[in-house]
Amino acid sequence: MTSGPDNSLGFVLNRTNNKLKNALIQILKPYDITPEQWGTLKRLWQQDGISPKCIAELTFKDQPTTVRILKKLEKKGLIFREVNFADNRSYLIYLTDRGKELKDILIPLTEKKLKEVLKGIDQQEVQKLLEILNRIYENL
Repeated sequence: MTSGPDNSLGFVLNRTNNKLKNALIQILKPYDITPEQWGTLKRLWQQDGISPKCIAELTFKDQPTTVRILKKLEKKGLIFREVNFADNRSYLIYLTDRGKELKDILIPLTEKKLKEVLKGIDQQEVQKLLEILNRIYENL
């Protein structure tokens, strides 16, 4: 096996990630959403009313980055914060109606792109790839 970049796991993963991210940027751009904001919105669509700390953990981002993303989403009118009554020193993040509506628009668009990306790859191969990538992640 040759040792060029096309055979380097790190290179191929990074190249693929960059291409996927650029495709996501193009899909989200008309809605003024960044990929980082998309990740946060996806988590809130799964579970509304969670803390910034929880969002940071679920999106694998540090808390300062998460707070910055949340401030931008709040300025765009997609989320709001309320005092956490269980611990009034913190707050919980909720989607606005506008933030909830974006789910029905953006999820189908991104799923369509993912279907295009996975063209010619059967579901078993996709599942195996996910297992391998998750194993690599855990090993790291």
